[in-house]
Amino acid sequence: MEQGTKRKADDAPANAEKRSKTKKQWRVPRRGDPPKTIEPGDSGVWVTCSKGKEGKCIGEILDLFTEYAERLYPQAGQEQDGAEADEDEEDIEKAIKAEVDDIRKPGAARLFTPVKINVQCVIFIKTIAPVDPVALVKTICEEAMENRARKRTRFAQRLSPMTLMGRASTEGLEHVAQEVLAPQFHQEPFQKRTFAIRPTLRNHNTLTRDSVIKQVASIVGPGHQVDLKNYELLVVVEVYQHICGVSVVNDSFERLKRYNISEIFDPTPKDEAK
Repeated sequence: MEQGTKRKADDAPANAEKRSKTKKQWRVPRRGDPPKTIEPGDSGVWVTCSKGKEGKCIGEILDLFTEYAERLYPQAGQEQDGAEADEDEEDIEKAIKAEVDDIRKPGAARLFTPVKINVQCVIFIKTIAPVDPVALVKTICEEAMENRARKRTRFAQRLSPMTLMGRASTEGLEHVAQEVLAPQFHQEPFQKRTFAIRPTLRNHNTLTRDSVIKQVASIVGPGHQVDLKNYELLVVVEVYQHICGVSVVNDSFERLKRYNISEIFDPTPKDEAK
């Protein structure tokens, strides 16, 4: 009897210790886990980089965007910091409830979230309000151009801001383009604009370059003039796999190296000569 009892007692502490360690390692789930896909209605920035450097590019771009957001959108940062400070003072049970509430509040999510895509040399950083992807990228490139000596990135190349994303189909492009182009081309009273369209298609075989140009031009509407070199506004269309995005940039696009931050910091000899 004593020996049998003793053997059970010897086994118990080991199992209890394992259970105790497991319990101590439990944590409240992290807020803002990266979404798996890009969804219609999203906005963000496509970033190209060298092959095999996608992970490092994500890290430096998140740091860069966050630094600018703290200056451009200070109120958004204060709201998020306040929410995290309150959580530290609560017990575990209240913390769990706070996490659930944060998930239900879009404003509590991070301003920048990387989204995994199956395209080499390309990453996507999803943004939420109050971030304006076009204004953010333009500001970064403007300041990089003003101070080329202070190189901010090593792996990032072209930054392509997307005001709105949709399905890469005729219907999807129609919806996105109408919403993005209306404020620029459908003003009241009417204002004539010179414009150009620049489509980029990767890993996609449904839409074609010509069909995209014709469809977007029809949405721009009559009264405006096409000028591929001296445009006032450039309509940028990016199609990657099953998703498309549209944005409108101004005539600083060419001067800012087409938002290629790598070219701004390290111009090729040909560009430097110009």
